[in-house]
Amino acid sequence: MSKDGEKTGWKESIWNSRTREFLGRTASSWGLILLFYVVFYIFLAGLFALTMYVMLQTLDEHKPTWQDRLSTPGMVIRPKSDETYEIIYNIDKTETWDMYAPALDKFLTPYNNSFQAEKNNECTPDQYFQQEDSGDVKNNPKRSCQFNRTILEECSGINDRHYGYHEGKPCIIIKLNRVIGMLPGINGQNPFVTCGPKREDSDKIGEMVYFPPNGTFNLMYYPYYGKKAQVNYSQPLVAVKFLNITTNQDVNIECRINANNIPVGSERDKFAGRVSFKLRINTN
Repeated sequence: MSKDGEKTGWKESIWNSRTREFLGRTASSWGLILLFYVVFYIFLAGLFALTMYVMLQTLDEHKPTWQDRLSTPGMVIRPKSDETYEIIYNIDKTETWDMYAPALDKFLTPYNNSFQAEKNNECTPDQYFQQEDSGDVKNNPKRSCQFNRTILEECSGINDRHYGYHEGKPCIIIKLNRVIGMLPGINGQNPFVTCGPKREDSDKIGEMVYFPPNGTFNLMYYPYYGKKAQVNYSQPLVAVKFLNITTNQDVNIECRINANNIPVGSERDKFAGRVSFKLRINTN
């Protein structure tokens, strides 16, 4: 008898046919609870949407409202075979270096003179190309200065489609990472790139030549206003051609930016204002 009573009590705790309660609550009670949570979550969603709307009204579509200004921008090289920044090949084995030319061609295609003439302006060298807004009137889209591929001369890939790799005189192209609003250089001094060997390889690097001359990033390409505000912006480039580097040995090279208002990067950040890579040209 007790088992029947326990069974009946267990069933009634779920559904009580006498009081018409489900799990101890009537239909009206369950309805009020569900109504409360529906109204509560609608209120939370509305509050979140209102907060996002107010926040978005403070943002500029073309420029970050807040940004961590980098004291020293990073540098990268092309071609880049992997994350270790090693360029190793054998002059006599075409398959070891023939991937570099297509990589550089692809990278330099947007710098073709015809494309630059169509999209960008001829600017006055050695001075900033500033395009400020007029109060609340945004000066967008902003114009950009031409950086023509031919500026890289022997490293442009126009006259030498192998970029010197086939004769052991390879070209390395360097670019400085974009930083919105950065004005690198003061008193009319163009920032410039210098490359040199690491201490242990000081006698291996040989002669180098820079394009443009002196390895300069001309002031007319600055400031950068952001991807949306300056859609056709072309980063300036510097090419370094190694003319008689020691072959059959690893040569560790470091290139760095030089400007009178860009501090030297930390030893803990190898990309802060400089880039290091290994170059090895084998002949056997």
